[in-house]
Amino acid sequence: MTAGKAILKVLTTSATILIWVLVVFYLYRFGQFAYDMGYRVFTEPAMTTEAEAKDKLVTIDSDMSDLDIGKELEEKGLIDNHILFVIQYKLSAYSGKIKDGTYTLSTSMTTKDMLKVMAQSDEDSTESTEEE
Repeated sequence: MTAGKAILKVLTTSATILIWVLVVFYLYRFGQFAYDMGYRVFTEPAMTTEAEAKDKLVTIDSDMSDLDIGKELEEKGLIDNHILFVIQYKLSAYSGKIKDGTYTLSTSMTTKDMLKVMAQSDEDSTESTEEE
């Protein structure tokens, strides 16, 4: 029985060490993810340069949620991550100020630039015509 107890002790110790290694590993990976997202919230560049820019037509309706707007922008290739867009939008001065309408946005615009265009009042708006 002494050999059995020794084997059991080794197995439980090994399992405990393995669990702690996994916990530390996943905490480290979560920390990397959180840092990356936090960094990108404030420093996310435009999708393309001015020379490679493409204009995209985006229509915002009153029944669209922040997430829906982010998904629309991501589908059009204007942003990289719709979740990141929602975070940037909520933390910006434009939160809750996006107006309904059709906008021409460029792939060379940052999220802040796009929000500025979509939050302008009707008389200052740069809403587009029907060309893309």
